[in-house]
Amino acid sequence: MTKDKDFEIFLATVPGLESVLCAEVRLKGFRQPVAVPGGVVIRGGWPEVWRANLWVRGSSRVLARIASFPALHLSQLDRRARQVAWQDVLRPDVPFRVEASCAGSRVYHAGAAAERIGKAIAQMLGATQADDAPVLVRARIEQNICTISVDTSGDLLHRRGYKQAINRAPLRETMAALFLRQCGYNGQEPVLDPMCGSGTFVIEAAEIAARLNPGRARHFAFEQLATFDAQAWQQMRAVKSERTPSVHFYGSDRDAGAITMSRANAERAGVQDYITFAQTPISALRPPPGPAGLVIANPPYGTRIGDKQSLLPLYSAFGQTMLAHFPGWRVAIVTTEAKLAHGTGLPFLPPEAPVPHGGLRVSLYQTAPLP
Repeated sequence: MTKDKDFEIFLATVPGLESVLCAEVRLKGFRQPVAVPGGVVIRGGWPEVWRANLWVRGSSRVLARIASFPALHLSQLDRRARQVAWQDVLRPDVPFRVEASCAGSRVYHAGAAAERIGKAIAQMLGATQADDAPVLVRARIEQNICTISVDTSGDLLHRRGYKQAINRAPLRETMAALFLRQCGYNGQEPVLDPMCGSGTFVIEAAEIAARLNPGRARHFAFEQLATFDAQAWQQMRAVKSERTPSVHFYGSDRDAGAITMSRANAERAGVQDYITFAQTPISALRPPPGPAGLVIANPPYGTRIGDKQSLLPLYSAFGQTMLAHFPGWRVAIVTTEAKLAHGTGLPFLPPEAPVPHGGLRVSLYQTAPLP
């Protein structure tokens, strides 16, 4: 694989949000994105890989698919793995590791498959394997076809580089960005989160409005590959698209520690001038001056039945405050339970299908503009 070769690039996301990610990828100018189970596929070269890591908000990782071949048994897998031009992608001086998965295939032992591929790479390239290696090679053997990918992201992409402080049940930035997109948010309206926790929703919203690249403050695994061009990457990162948002953003929480945390995170993200944080209970919440926009929250949902029952007054107070004081605003919440959502009394549209989050399944409930 040469630096200019066109190949398949897979952008992973939360199952159930593939179409939302596909819409973002298309909007960012990538050609012919296709939603597939677990993510979105595009085609391009290494510059597109770098750009996807730097630009795309909803993807959790970017995989470069570098080879695909039949693998009916381990010896065939070993032989075909030795025919891959590893020297075009990996560096002999950078350690690597291999992970494999098998489904519906005659090669069914993932550990043995990873071992064969790892040994082939080590012998062909001279690189060493290590459990904490910065470069991860992924092999997926499905229906007897082995697809080899390199994880070009490294740390998951929700780790933007600014959030050092988090609350107890944080919503990942990638998921927050996709939920904002599902609500029709495009950076042109104010956003308010009345249970802001560590500030994820409002910081993401402010970054979108300010046209800040989500990957601007971190490093990526592709910087350790043979295909990396440091000068071209610096030129790509240096392109400034930032603008001053035309609207303001608001985060509130009844917990003083959450407000301190959110302010620190917003400052590290460079959007502190666009967000106002305040310690405010739900019942005292009032709309800020200016146009109506989007209220979006990830309220606590509890994991035990008793927890859920005790949370109903919070949801009820939230709904009453919205109905009484926020005409013209759209309201959205993320929660596990239809009962909690309906406890708000808000006129929710039919909810989106539930998606996995932190071992639970959550749904996005949203309203049209409130009367």
